[in-house]
Amino acid sequence: MSERTETPRLTERFDRALTFAMEKHGTQLRKGEGDIPYMGHLLSVTGLVIEAGGTENQVIAALLHDAAEDAGGEATLAEIRAKFGDEVAGIVGECSDTFDDPKPPWKQRKEVYIAHIEHASDGAVLVSLADKLDNARGMLRDHGLAGDALWERFRTKSATDQFWYYGALLEAFKKRTDNWMVEELENVLTRLRAAAHA
Repeated sequence: MSERTETPRLTERFDRALTFAMEKHGTQLRKGEGDIPYMGHLLSVTGLVIEAGGTENQVIAALLHDAAEDAGGEATLAEIRAKFGDEVAGIVGECSDTFDDPKPPWKQRKEVYIAHIEHASDGAVLVSLADKLDNARGMLRDHGLAGDALWERFRTKSATDQFWYYGALLEAFKKRTDNWMVEELENVLTRLRAAAHA
């Protein structure tokens, strides 16, 4: 039987964040995965942040980490700030690689994001690490199902680009935290490289 606490770690703010996330992402599907709701990714990232001991603000930011970038830009970020406060909005903003439309070239955006990890808040590093771990797990799983056709899903359509990006992120995370997710990300990337013969 599970242990109990007198005061829930997650309050009604988390309930409101779930509703908000559904409003922003409820009709989105995972890239290249048929009819799998995008909410699955958001809930997985949120679960990782909970397992890593994140605060309620960090957990809410994990749930909303893609909302501004993918569903409304600066206006959505302002809405998050009004509903959930400065810390949540700050983490969401730091986890977004651009609000520009059209987006800058892929490699330029990723280089800026990687460099940003060095100076990002601890909360943003935690949420970003959980996000990248869930993405890497998904790539490993889907490579087992689709083989090298997996890479066609991505903007660059290049395994080399994806391994460069995730490898550089891994090194950036290693400099910022000793969280258990860093080792797991490294293990997943090692298995993915072996599967892809990269």
